[in-house]
Amino acid sequence: MEQIQYNQLFNFIWNIANDVLVHAFVKGDYKKIILPMMVLRRFDILLEPKHEVILKQKEILDKIKIPVSSQEPALFQVSGYPFCNTSRFTMKILRAETNQTRLKQNFLEYLDGFSKDVQDIIDKFKFKQQVDNLSNTGRLGTIIEKFTDENINLGINPILNEDGSERLPGVENHTMGTLFEQLLRKFNEENSVTEAGEHFTPRDYVALLADIAVIPIADKLQSATYTIYDGACGTGGILSVAEKQIQNLAKDRGKQVKIHLFGQELQPETFATCKADLMLSSSAESFQYTHGDVTRERFFCGSTISNDGHPGMKFDFCISNPPFGTPWKEDLKAWGIDNDKTKITDRRFFQPQCDNNGQLVSFIPDVGDPQMLFLANNLSRMKYNTELGTRIVEVHNGSSLFTGNAGGGESNLRKYIIENDLLEAIITMPEKEFYNTGIGTYIWVVTNRKEPRRRGKVQLIDATGIKTPLRKNLGEKNCETNKDNRKEIMQLLQDFKETEKSKIFPNKEFGYYNVTVERPLRLVYENPDEIKLPILRRNEDIMLLNNVINAWKEYLGGHAVSDFALFFMLEQKKVKVPATKINLIRQHLGKRDENADVCHIKPTKLDSPLVADQYCPK
Repeated sequence: MEQIQYNQLFNFIWNIANDVLVHAFVKGDYKKIILPMMVLRRFDILLEPKHEVILKQKEILDKIKIPVSSQEPALFQVSGYPFCNTSRFTMKILRAETNQTRLKQNFLEYLDGFSKDVQDIIDKFKFKQQVDNLSNTGRLGTIIEKFTDENINLGINPILNEDGSERLPGVENHTMGTLFEQLLRKFNEENSVTEAGEHFTPRDYVALLADIAVIPIADKLQSATYTIYDGACGTGGILSVAEKQIQNLAKDRGKQVKIHLFGQELQPETFATCKADLMLSSSAESFQYTHGDVTRERFFCGSTISNDGHPGMKFDFCISNPPFGTPWKEDLKAWGIDNDKTKITDRRFFQPQCDNNGQLVSFIPDVGDPQMLFLANNLSRMKYNTELGTRIVEVHNGSSLFTGNAGGGESNLRKYIIENDLLEAIITMPEKEFYNTGIGTYIWVVTNRKEPRRRGKVQLIDATGIKTPLRKNLGEKNCETNKDNRKEIMQLLQDFKETEKSKIFPNKEFGYYNVTVERPLRLVYENPDEIKLPILRRNEDIMLLNNVINAWKEYLGGHAVSDFALFFMLEQKKVKVPATKINLIRQHLGKRDENADVCHIKPTKLDSPLVADQYCPK
C-alpha cells in the first residue's frame, strides 16, 4: 500500500469518531468503539466469502451433536482463519436494517456468533455496553454504514473496478497492525499523554529492543519454529515488531521460520487491544497451545507475578518493558499472604539451586517495585537444550542496578546473573524517550549462550547521546531512536570493543560485599548530682539507676569515670546489674565523649565485641 493510500484510510477511520460519536460520547471513549469496530469489520470482510459455507458446516456439526465447545477447529478449517462467525449476519446485511430495535438485537446476535478469541476481545473491551450506548443515541446504524462504506477497504484483497484495475488496495496483516496501533496512539495522545505512556513503549524504542534481541544471532537462525514472550505485553507492539524482525532476517538468509507469540497483560482493555492487534497483524494460526497435556491461552489476562499464564513454558526470546516503581502488594493479597512476602513459594522467584546450606535463595525484591520480579520470571523461561538458548532483552530504570542490600532479593538476582555469566550488556538510553516520564532507562541484555569472546565479561554502552530530537514533543518524549541511531547502537554492541561509549569489564568487577561501618560507642560518666532521671514505667529500673548513682558517689567519689571503671566498680562491690539492664545504665547515666574509651558488650571484658554507637545517651 502506498503511503498516500495509507494516510487516506487512516484519516477516514479517524474521522468516523468526529462524524459519528461527537457530542454523544466523551472523547476518552472514542477508541472503545472505533478500535473494536475496526477489528470486527476486518474479520467480517475476511469471513464474508465463506459465510454461507460456515453456516452449513455449523448445521452439520449440530446435527451430528458435536458439542459447541468442540466445533471451532472444524469451523476454522472452513474459514481459513483462527476465528469464525456462525450468526446469520454480516455487517452488510446489518446495514440494511432500518429499525433501531431490531438492529440492536441483530447486531448483538452477530457479536455472539464470533468464536471464543474474538468474544474475549469483545468482553475485555466491554463493547456490548458501547452497543447499548450507540443504540440509545441513534448512532449504531450510522457507524455500521461508515465501516461498510464502499470508499474504504479493510480487507486483505484489493477492490477492483469493472475493467479489472485496482480501485482500492488490500491491507496486508502487518499494515493492518500498524494502522491499528497508530489509531490507538493518536486516540491516547488526543485524550491523555500519560495514558499513552502507560500503554506504549514507543515504536522507535521497540524496534531497538527487537534489533538487540535478534540481530546478534541472525546468522544462527534456522528453518524452524521460534517463540517470543512478553510478560508485560501491553498492546503487543514488542511482540509484533520482534516477529517481523525475525521473519525478515530469516528471509534474507533463505530460511523459513514459524513464529509463536506469547504474552501476558494485567489490564483487560489493554489486553483486548493487544489480542486484537495480533489477530490482525500476526501470522498465528491459533491462539491456544498445549503444554503438559493442558491447553492454555497464548495471551493471558492477569498478573504475571501472582497468576502465571504460561506455567513451565520456556522461550527463545523474552522481550519486555515491565512496570517500574509501582507497588505489587495486590499480588501478595492474590496469593493470600497479605504483606508477608517471605511466604511466597513460586519457584520462578528463587535461585534454581539451593545454597551450600540447602536453603532457597530468594530473588524477591521490595514490594514497592516489581521490575526485578519480571526479570526473574524471564530467567525462569530460559532454554538450556537448544543452540540459541534464550535471549532476554528487558527495559529497567536505574534502581535495578543498585537497590537492595547484599543478601537481599535484588542483590541475589544480580549476583546469580553475573556469577552464572548471563549478563551480556547493559545499554544506557537517553532521557525523555517515553511519553509520560523523563527518566533515563537501561536495557539489560541477558543470555545463556554468550559468544566465546564475551564470556566472563560485561559490556556497558553509553547511548545517552545517540538520539534524534523530535520536532514536537509528545508529552515528556522529546527524542527518538531512529534507524541510524539503532545502527550506531547495534554497531557498538556487535563490535564489542573499548571506545568512549563502550566499556568492557570482567564479571568480578560487579561483585560487592555489604559492609556496615559502625562507630564504637564511647561514654564517660560524670557529675552524678546533675543527672535528672526520667520517669520510667518500671520501679525496679528507677531503683537500679539510683543504686548505681549511690555506689558511684560512695566508691568512686562521683568523679568522671569510664564505662569500664563504672561497671568494674559495680562488679567488685556486688551491685547486681542484669545483662539486660546494661544499656539502661548507659542510656540514662552516660554521656557521649569522642575522647573516652570504647564500650564493650560485656563492660568489664575488654576482649568482648565493641558496642556500636546506635543511640545518643543523655
